[in-house]
Amino acid sequence: MMEPVEEDFPRGGTTKKSSGSKIVVEHVDNLFQSNEQSETKKRKGGNKADGKQVKKTRTEDKIGSSLTLNTAAKSVEIIHLKNLKEGMLFLGCVKEVTDFEVTVSLPCGLQGFLSIKNICDSYTKLLSEQLDSEVDTEEICSLLHLFHVGMLLRCVVAKLDVAKGGLLSIQLSINPKLLNKNLSSSSVNAGMVLSGCVESVEDHGCIIDIGISGTKAFLPEEAMKSKQNKTEELRVGQYVTAQVEEVKNSGRVVRLVLNPSVCADVKHGWNLTNLLPGLVLRATIKKVTKHGLLLDFLSSFSGQVDFLHMEREQVSSYTEGRQVRACVLYIDPSTRLVGLSLRSYLVQAGSAIDPSSPAADRIGEVVSECKMTALHHMSGAMLELPDKTPAFVHRNCLKEPNEEANENKLFAKPEHTCRILDFSLMDQIYFVTLRRRVIEKPFFRYADFHAGQVVEGIVSVLLSHGMVVHLSDHIKGLVPCTHLSDIILKNPEKKYVEGMKVKCRVLSVEAENKKLYLSRKKTLVESSLPLFLSYADARPGRVSHGCIVCIKEFGCIVRFYNNVKGLVPFSELSSEPTISPEGDFYVGQVLKVKVLQCDPVKGKMLLSFRAAVEGDTEEVAKPQLDCEDGKRLEAKLVKKLVNGLEVSILPDEICAVLPTVHFSDHVSNCPLLWDSLQEGDIISNLVCFNKNKQNIMLTKKPTVRWSLEEGVVAKEFSEVTVGMQLIGWIKNIMSYGVFVEFPYGLIGLAPKSAMSDKFVQDTMTTFQLGQTVFAKVTNLDEEKQRFLVTLKMSEIITPDGDAQTRLINGLQERRAVNEMLAIKDGGELRQQLAALSVGQKLKLTVEGVTENEATFKSDDLNGVTFLANKHHRMGVNLTAGQKVGAVILHVDILSARVQVSVLPKLLEKKKSLTEESKYTAVVQFVDRDFAVVSLDNTAQLTVIQTSRHLNDIIMYESEKLKVGTTLTVEVIEPACEELRGLPLVSWTCSAPKRQRMASENQTGSPSYRFGEILQGKVCSVKPTAIQVRLEDGSKGSVHVSEVLEAAAVRLGSFPTSSVKPGSVITCRVIGGREASSHRFLPFSHPKFTYSIPELTLIPSKLDSSSDFKPVSAQEKMNSYKVGDEITCFVLKFHSDRKCLEVTSDPCVTGTVELLEMIRNPGDANHPEKLYKLGQAVRAKVVEVKVKPHRLALSLTGIHKLEAGGTTLGMVTNVQPHVGLHVKLPFGCAGTVCVTDLSDSYRPNPLEAYSKDQIIRCFLLDFKNGKWQLSLRPSRLCPQQAKPGKDPEVSSLDKLEAGQIIRGYVKSVGEQGVFIRLARSITGRVRFQQSSKYFIKNHKDLSKHLPVNMLLTAKILSVDREDELVDLSLLHEDTGKPDVLPESLGLPLRLAEDKKKTSKKRAPSESEQKQAESQIPKKKKKKKTKTDGDDSGVEVFFREEEDEDKEEKPANVSAGSAGPSRLQVAAGFSWDVGLSSLKPANSTKEEESSDDEDQEEKTKPQKKSQRELEQEKKSAEKALVQRETELMDPNLRPQDAATFERLLLASPSSSLLWLQYMAHHLQATQIEQARAVAERALKTISFREEQEKLNVWVALMNLENMYGTEESLKKVFERAVQFCEPLPVYQQLADIYANSNKVQKAEGLYKTMAKRFRQEKAVWLSYGTFLLQQGQSDAAGNLLQRALKSLPAKESVDVIAKFAQLEFRYGDPEKGRGMLDKVLTSYPKRTDLWSVFIDLTVKHGSQLEVRALFDRVISLSVSVKKIKFFFKRYLEYEKKHGTPQSVQAVKEKAVEFVENKGKEAED
Repeated sequence: MMEPVEEDFPRGGTTKKSSGSKIVVEHVDNLFQSNEQSETKKRKGGNKADGKQVKKTRTEDKIGSSLTLNTAAKSVEIIHLKNLKEGMLFLGCVKEVTDFEVTVSLPCGLQGFLSIKNICDSYTKLLSEQLDSEVDTEEICSLLHLFHVGMLLRCVVAKLDVAKGGLLSIQLSINPKLLNKNLSSSSVNAGMVLSGCVESVEDHGCIIDIGISGTKAFLPEEAMKSKQNKTEELRVGQYVTAQVEEVKNSGRVVRLVLNPSVCADVKHGWNLTNLLPGLVLRATIKKVTKHGLLLDFLSSFSGQVDFLHMEREQVSSYTEGRQVRACVLYIDPSTRLVGLSLRSYLVQAGSAIDPSSPAADRIGEVVSECKMTALHHMSGAMLELPDKTPAFVHRNCLKEPNEEANENKLFAKPEHTCRILDFSLMDQIYFVTLRRRVIEKPFFRYADFHAGQVVEGIVSVLLSHGMVVHLSDHIKGLVPCTHLSDIILKNPEKKYVEGMKVKCRVLSVEAENKKLYLSRKKTLVESSLPLFLSYADARPGRVSHGCIVCIKEFGCIVRFYNNVKGLVPFSELSSEPTISPEGDFYVGQVLKVKVLQCDPVKGKMLLSFRAAVEGDTEEVAKPQLDCEDGKRLEAKLVKKLVNGLEVSILPDEICAVLPTVHFSDHVSNCPLLWDSLQEGDIISNLVCFNKNKQNIMLTKKPTVRWSLEEGVVAKEFSEVTVGMQLIGWIKNIMSYGVFVEFPYGLIGLAPKSAMSDKFVQDTMTTFQLGQTVFAKVTNLDEEKQRFLVTLKMSEIITPDGDAQTRLINGLQERRAVNEMLAIKDGGELRQQLAALSVGQKLKLTVEGVTENEATFKSDDLNGVTFLANKHHRMGVNLTAGQKVGAVILHVDILSARVQVSVLPKLLEKKKSLTEESKYTAVVQFVDRDFAVVSLDNTAQLTVIQTSRHLNDIIMYESEKLKVGTTLTVEVIEPACEELRGLPLVSWTCSAPKRQRMASENQTGSPSYRFGEILQGKVCSVKPTAIQVRLEDGSKGSVHVSEVLEAAAVRLGSFPTSSVKPGSVITCRVIGGREASSHRFLPFSHPKFTYSIPELTLIPSKLDSSSDFKPVSAQEKMNSYKVGDEITCFVLKFHSDRKCLEVTSDPCVTGTVELLEMIRNPGDANHPEKLYKLGQAVRAKVVEVKVKPHRLALSLTGIHKLEAGGTTLGMVTNVQPHVGLHVKLPFGCAGTVCVTDLSDSYRPNPLEAYSKDQIIRCFLLDFKNGKWQLSLRPSRLCPQQAKPGKDPEVSSLDKLEAGQIIRGYVKSVGEQGVFIRLARSITGRVRFQQSSKYFIKNHKDLSKHLPVNMLLTAKILSVDREDELVDLSLLHEDTGKPDVLPESLGLPLRLAEDKKKTSKKRAPSESEQKQAESQIPKKKKKKKTKTDGDDSGVEVFFREEEDEDKEEKPANVSAGSAGPSRLQVAAGFSWDVGLSSLKPANSTKEEESSDDEDQEEKTKPQKKSQRELEQEKKSAEKALVQRETELMDPNLRPQDAATFERLLLASPSSSLLWLQYMAHHLQATQIEQARAVAERALKTISFREEQEKLNVWVALMNLENMYGTEESLKKVFERAVQFCEPLPVYQQLADIYANSNKVQKAEGLYKTMAKRFRQEKAVWLSYGTFLLQQGQSDAAGNLLQRALKSLPAKESVDVIAKFAQLEFRYGDPEKGRGMLDKVLTSYPKRTDLWSVFIDLTVKHGSQLEVRALFDRVISLSVSVKKIKFFFKRYLEYEKKHGTPQSVQAVKEKAVEFVENKGKEAED
């Protein structure tokens, strides 16, 4: 179909003429504005403004910056799960269809679920009708018929659910009302491609529901015929994508056609509001980024294409401005983000995705040797699998969950191992993971399990038909009820609980259906008998365990694994007479059975119980004999394990294990042999080396096998003797040595010192696990049965020819691997590769030549790559297409690569060798344990081992054999048959002797004079020196400082790199070095005998005309001054001393300490990374040390510390009383006060600092040889620091009285609490201002105020002269809680009130002193007995307390604004809620009378007689009133003192205690209420159980309302211990229910139902709770559980009670039915009839009540009971009925009496 011409020329004039386009642009421009703004704009601006706007937009289009209405993304990334929102639109592909749900593949590897209820309204309606009618309707089509795999869907995110594992579940919907909700009747245009669902099928077509109200869409029958759909005809609910062909009646009628291949266009009316996924449109590439493309589409919108949806073959062709076809993938309406795809299978509109790809077969596969091709930091990475298949790793799968991401390190790795997680149909790519935890999982798919396997899992849930066990995150199995135990469990919940770990054996696996059946039967799980996994396994005579699944008269049917079954006939059931099989056996019983006959073809088997018992132990003893004899065995591979093979020893098929490390003496051969073997292969030459209860262990190691066959073993510890030599293998490697295991389970230790003749620094780099070694016993500990061995080669006697035998065995193993691979592959190529051998010559054609290697091809071996590295083509000119001869060095059959050499000396005619002759050999190729060498000029190649001895270890890189290494070999056999004709040789390392030069032999004066100019050739260039070979053959050295002029050295450069090796240079002698120590010596030195001449290359020094004089080290040192800036070169970093060694001259070195070399604290961890060897740096001289000649330098740019500057420091000590002790640069030290650590104080300020921590400090001041430091951000970075909560206090001038300030506790002494406000300012808090409680001893206070505790205080006064600051910590001053907890039970300080009232008027100091002067006389009178023993502090407080007691009434009036304290008879104050309580009347009157007494004492005049009488009467009146109040039992106490008095009289009254708690709670004094409750529990007698329970309930209520979940749990656990548990449980459940904590209440009820299942009250209470919550069905299930748990006699009452509960809280109809059923069975229960009548009267109609009465009066019960019901009937009718109904009841009564006769009259 051709597109209109205008589409190809969007800037042409045609668009201007179209008025429709103007409307579209205008409508789109207002997308981001509200409707009101839009209308206002239209009214005010008019059409003119609109037209201008359009014009401007087009002008901008021409410029190139088009107006985009959705802002283009800054960076392209895939859409992540966390970014999903409800309402997002997606294009998805059906992945899987089940009966009730469709799994949909979404873009970027996401997956959603489409429920059957989210299809469309018409389909949901049909389903509801079918459920209501309970009859199958043919019209309804199942999901399996409506959807097919690969089908493309437009869907919307309906809901984001959190699944059980915490993962997000995407619930999708294809309901057209949600998909097309932004479309209206007026916005539907012809050409639009819409999706909908079939609403109904009519005669001439279908009505399609497109979700637009007021619009009917019709799909004609003729349009249906051309559709491409898998179903034959459309059914209701079927999803369709159709194009609008015609719109009629203003959008009310729409005709559709199934031809959705049209590109979306602006003229169709699409915009960002109604854009739909799946639309195919034309787009222009706006920008090409590394991670994707930014596109413009529909003239003004922006979208993105991530890298997953770019066509991989066309990535290079995507350029800016290119026109492409794109498909809309997803739309986020909230952010206006539009995702597009350029993939061909989506752009071809209307096509479904082909689901027939075999990709799903690889899910779960572990793939190695994958290459990372691209890294997208925000999304993930692209991998290339070995078969060139692309794969994607999400960024969450690049690393382990707890590791930090290091994507660059990952990208740099050459190869990766991954596991395939899934195949995305939408993205058509594998999603893989690099997480080791996932890769190493043994079970990832159901197919990974096989029957008979023993697995471990976690119990998930118990069901009626079995138990679900989770074996991994997404794999679960079912243990059927009959397999939960060896016996049938009646109550499996007692044995199994959720989360319990269990071991099971797999019964059968259905991987296709994802079903796994397990068994927990102990007999099956621990069975060591052969498993019958198929009928082929069940050979006659074999014995195994089986499970009885069916019992018949003719015998028992027994099942094994994989549904293998057999019959045990009646005659074979038992050796004893059997009458009935049902009586002797039961279903689920596990027994041993013996196979009598088996027909695998027909699947029939005849078994016997009797024969199994009689011949039980026939097959056991053979493996032990084999183990002792050292006999060679053959075995069949049963299963490949991670660390070995599970095999079956032939011919008896005894199970055994062959560990991987026991395949060969060569460790590198072991994994190759493991890979080449497959299940069913026969393995020969095995020997048993150990047998225990669990396993028989086999070995294939030739050396170990030889020792077993020859008897060179110790079978038990008693046979081990000192000096004995054994053959073993490395079992474990520890830091102190290696453990060596020997046959028969013996293990010896080789200490670190006995591991090798070489010095062993790190044991981990010596041997490999499983490596075969010779060991000699050196020490025995018979008591502990342990022994030590040595592995030193000097102490081991090696058998003759051991190395040659091992070489031959190793090469034969390699050859066997190649042959097996060739046979199993079956391909001709591998067979040809297996036939190739080392030394074989070939004719090859050059294919390509690079700098590092050359590639060749062969006409005979197609598909094989021949490679020659640069060493093997040295001196040979190669061109593409050239024919050359080559010799084979190595063949890799797996990768089809052959290493060759084209060196002429190796292609010459081979020369014959003679036995025992020695040759010089050169290593040509190294392959782990083997190397290929060439012998001198003989053109002979052979293979050697890289280690000459089993115990040989390679400690250093220089010891390893490398290509080009020279060896000395001795020919043992010129042509060895086992080596395919290659010579068999032994070898030793040959190091050529160094020829001493003439200059080296000199003993007199040197041959070079100072200043002599020489010529030389550069031998080697090192970062700090250059080695030069001079003309006479001797060597000289150039120091790094003598390469370039000082001015030419750039900072950070490497001067020696400017000189190239091999270049000829002119140099000048400036001195020499001792050959042994390399210490620089000038030529004038008296001890200068033989040395390496020291040279210079600096041009100014090479000038012979310049004045060139030798400079001594002393002179050089004297030239340096402190503060000079010099150029130095890095020599070495000393990690132990954390210092850097540099050099500035051949004779001068310097040291830079850690703090002088770093500028950031983060660099302290790895300072060596900052500076590289030989790098030029600028340093300042800190100190010049003459002896030795050494400089102390700084690289930070400073050489001394100055106040006001910043520097780095190292914490050396953390002292609470001082702060931080800090080591500073240049040998200085300093301290940091706790108040200078931060601008906002925090508790435990020193907790964040530790020893050796590097910190940045501000230098405040230098005092007493130490620096005062600050770490405040306001000091370090004043421009960036935010205002702190605790600004720095530099002096007392910044402190004012009344100011609130925070500080740290410095100390607590007898004079008060001292608080550090700044480094030089300390405030004091007197004890009376520290707490409202009376403090007897300051040590008690110090326990609660530790050093550096953060406190808030109020400044009371500042004495600037004496530099004293008085503070207060009281609650009324600071607003903070008291520093002492109330739980200590300390008495309150009575003097506090006086202080408070005096503070109200802010007294002056003079007034305070005057007040104090009036007190002393009374102090003397009030001294207590213990005054003589008290300390001064205690006396002061007690005197003050007494003073307050006497003078308080005089100073505080009853109407004072200050709060009053409640007086207690015991003489102490009880702190109650002062803000909410009022003082008692008695207190007021006492205070007033005290006032009068005080006045009498102070006034000298006498009162009149009348006044005295009046006072006496008022006092008596007050006393009577008080007594009356105290005698009133109904009067609730109003203060703590009253409560205390009443509790003395009634200590066990829970009512009083609860009132006391409530009294505190009214004042929100939670802690006081808790304390009262705890006192109550201690006080109430243990006999008063109910009283104690009441207090426990109150305390639980308190914790529920004001406490935490943990505090409530603790109270509950204590209550259960001290009270009857059931009432406590019940009360807590009621508390939860009343406080709307439904989940907790339900959880508690579940616990109660398990623990108190025999208690009827529990079930009734639980039922009441469920019904109150509206869970009627749950209550019904609960009733059934209750009936099973309770005795049978309780059943009727329980059902009746539940029925009553249904009437009250649930469904009355259900309750009526329950009572009706009960009374039908028990008609004489008149008590239930009476209850039934009461409930019906209350909840039923009059008809129902009358019908019930009529039933009751017709019962056959005693006359008295019938009379009772007649009376009730009559009363009911009199109250609710009519006279007629009353008369009818009376007539029924008369009739009853007449029928009963005399019995009724009695």
